[in-house]
Amino acid sequence: MRDALEDQLQQRGISAEDFSELMIRLLDRGVLCRDESKKEAQLYDHFLQIRDLVEDYLSVLRIRLLHEPRFELVRIFPPGAEVPGLADSEDSISTGLRDRLHQHEVALILVLRAEYDKSLREGLIDEQGQVMLSLETLSLSHRNLLGRPLPEQAGERQTLLRRMRQLRLIRSSSDAGMDDESWVTIRPGILSLVTDTALSQLAGTAADETIKEIAQGDN
Repeated sequence: MRDALEDQLQQRGISAEDFSELMIRLLDRGVLCRDESKKEAQLYDHFLQIRDLVEDYLSVLRIRLLHEPRFELVRIFPPGAEVPGLADSEDSISTGLRDRLHQHEVALILVLRAEYDKSLREGLIDEQGQVMLSLETLSLSHRNLLGRPLPEQAGERQTLLRRMRQLRLIRSSSDAGMDDESWVTIRPGILSLVTDTALSQLAGTAADETIKEIAQGDN
């Protein structure tokens, strides 16, 4: 099996080391976005050359892959996860891959998706499919939708926003100066992480249940 893989890689001009680096990055971070950095651009280009081999490798682990060519983004999902844009999976296996998000992270992701959808309806999307949003507006939306604001402590807020950047959901200049006058850019990858069902449950008393379910990996 290994020899067959290496033969396929060689035919496409990709080394075994390049394949290993690509798979490690995907499995470690769960997302790959071409415009994030030179390294991710290189890995994304490698992915385009060997997409079928990557999918075959992940299918053995029952990990699902979503590729969004328009935004040059690849995201992977654990077995049984509900994935926008992909047919429902019958796999009900629960794995450690689901344990990546805390409830406060899920809460912010839901709010980001709600704000993205609002801007989409209002035509406030740039050519890259991104949305600019002030932290003041984000905090207000967080309070209105969930009944609580973003963390008030600067360190907690920075940690939370840093996590959103790691998931390739937002852009921001830096960790410094994250006050209400700062701005973040919501990236279109938010659409591949939150289902319409989860978004529709955000209103009213269903919000807390939705957050808990997603954090536990049930959505």
